[in-house]
Amino acid sequence: MNSLVRFLISSALLTFPFVANSAAQVSLHSERLDITHGKPYVMVMVNGRGPFRFVIDTGTGGPAIVTPELADTLGLPVTGQARLTDPSGRGERREQLVQIDSLDVAGVEFTGIKAIRHSLGGEDGTCQGLLGFPLFRDYLLTLDYPNRTITLASGSLRPDGDHSVLPFRMPEGVPIVLLRIGELPVEAQFDSGGTGLSLPEPLIGRLKLSSGPVPFGNGQSLAARYQVKAARLADDVHLGRYSFPHAVVEVNPAFPLANLGSQAIGNFSVTFDQKNQLIAVYSARQSFHLDLAPTEIRMKNAPPPKPNDPALVPVG
Repeated sequence: MNSLVRFLISSALLTFPFVANSAAQVSLHSERLDITHGKPYVMVMVNGRGPFRFVIDTGTGGPAIVTPELADTLGLPVTGQARLTDPSGRGERREQLVQIDSLDVAGVEFTGIKAIRHSLGGEDGTCQGLLGFPLFRDYLLTLDYPNRTITLASGSLRPDGDHSVLPFRMPEGVPIVLLRIGELPVEAQFDSGGTGLSLPEPLIGRLKLSSGPVPFGNGQSLAARYQVKAARLADDVHLGRYSFPHAVVEVNPAFPLANLGSQAIGNFSVTFDQKNQLIAVYSARQSFHLDLAPTEIRMKNAPPPKPNDPALVPVG
């Protein structure tokens, strides 16, 4: 599901407010990706210690999150506070901001990182931290899902008429691409930390469905709890020249934007060029099956159920 976390930080508070064919590049740095339940994980050195397991989440609009356990183990100094919100816009939480002197990812060192000290839940609870999209702003970031490799390189992508190299915008530090469902253009967060294709409930009335919506499960974000429904689209979903015929989608009453997650992204090798706001999506195939991630797989590594937090706002 949608994993977007927007960071509004000051120190007062500080604000985070096919590469071979499509990019001119040098200085390649590669590392093995562990793909678990569709999400990409990589081993990271923090302040010269580790390695530690981090999830790469393009749906997070800040450089990094570290768990309280890792922050305490490494003695990371607290430098301020962070205000965390989610796309529901219905609440916030404040967490500590900690200083990381160096992060080594795939042989590339990132220095002077302001990270959020925050617990990770669900399947992400098996790792020690999260790498957000803005961390990679100075590099071409390639997540090659079929070959299970992360690559960081210098260079740039070249437009190709929106066939496989697509423009994106990132108003909150998260890439937003344009999908087409039938003839309807739909903006969607391109979220490696998400699951399938999640659509906002108000959009469903504008789409042709072959079945649903029907209740599928319950969701929870930083600020809201809600019921998720499922529906099968009568039209195909298009991402550039690629298509997902008659996809089964989540219907989300809490979030205002669509979210394209790992069930879809995992078919591709994906390269992000943040400087030019271009994304290259490559696969030898052009058509893919897209269904929902089974609830039991999502919850496999989740902690035992707890009563609903009374601070969470019910939506839908």
